[in-house]
Order: sequence, then structure tokens, then C-alpha cells
Amino acid sequence: MSRRGLFFSFEGIDGSGKSTQARLLAEALKPFWTHVTLTREPGGSPGAEEIRRLLVEGAPNRWSPTTELLLFNAARRDHVERVIRPKIADGHIVITDRFADSTRVYQGASHPEMRRLADELHAEVIGIEPDRTFIIDMDPARALARGLARRSGEDRFEEMGEAFQAKLRDGFRDLAQEYPTRCVVIDGDRPEDVIAGEVLAQVRALI
Repeated sequence: MSRRGLFFSFEGIDGSGKSTQARLLAEALKPFWTHVTLTREPGGSPGAEEIRRLLVEGAPNRWSPTTELLLFNAARRDHVERVIRPKIADGHIVITDRFADSTRVYQGASHPEMRRLADELHAEVIGIEPDRTFIIDMDPARALARGLARRSGEDRFEEMGEAFQAKLRDGFRDLAQEYPTRCVVIDGDRPEDVIAGEVLAQVRALI
């Protein structure tokens, strides 16, 4: 088996089950790949986790669009510098729950004029894309109900409502068409084990 590290991301609207699928993939890969790193965004490194609290807690209008975009990129830069790039260089499979696509989609849904700046910042300060991105797609109403039921205290984006979640779903679907060789849309309205089996089959084929 190749020793080159690989980078996978999971995307989707809040409550879609992407975090569960990221965890299940990490668990499934550990028996036959020596080093597997499961991480998340915003966060994933000590500095980025501090910034995470600023982004996912508080009122929906807590930040201006530009400030929010800069905070996401500051957290991502620290995450990439301290975790993602070093782990890939050491031969790890890195699996992240969200990455730059979330910023592209969320900014596009709430402030379409910010998408160009989001892409420019990504190119200048991040400069890495996953080998494969799995977009877990499901009904926004069901996903929102599931997300709010968690009562995690990190409900800032869920509190923007179902209409916003529907716009996000459309955004992720559009993104899959924009990056067809990297993004794979997975039907999330199925049992967890069925979804996990489909994801694992695609990852093993890529490996």
C-alpha cells in the first residue's frame, strides 16, 4: 500500500450526518492503514479551536461578513500548518469534518459577493484541497431538526433557519458540479451503515 498521505473531507448542511460518517471512515481505515487522523473545522488545532468558539457561538449576526471570513481562514491556516500538512507528509490519512468548501458554500448562501474573496484568500493562505470530498446530502428540514436536537451550544448557523439550510444544500450541490473530479454527493437519507459502506468502497478504490 502506498505510504503517501491522503486527505479526505466531509461536507454537508448542519445535521446531515457528516461528522458521524467522518468518524466511521476513520474507524474503518485504522485496521489497514497505520496512521489515521480525524479532525474538524473550524478547529482541529489548539489555536483554531479557540477561534472556533468565536464562530459557532453567539448571535447569528455576531460578525460582519468580512470579519467572519477572515476568522475562518485564520483558523484554517493554523489547522493546515500544525495538523493537516505535517500529518500528510508523515503518511497519514487525514479526515476532516468540514474544510474550505464549507466556507465557499456558507459565504455564497449568506453573502454571494464574498465568494470571490473567499477563493482568493484560500489560494493565497491555504493552498490545499482534499483528495476527495464527500458531500452528505439530505432533506434540510430533517437535518435541521437533528442538529437543533443536539443542543450543543454551537447552534449559531442552525438558528439561521430552514430556508438558509435549503440554500446551503443547493450550494453544496452546485459545488459538486463545480468540482466534479473531487466532490462526490452521497445520499444521506439512508441508514448510517449503508452510507458508511458506500464511502469506504470509494476510499478503498482510491487508495
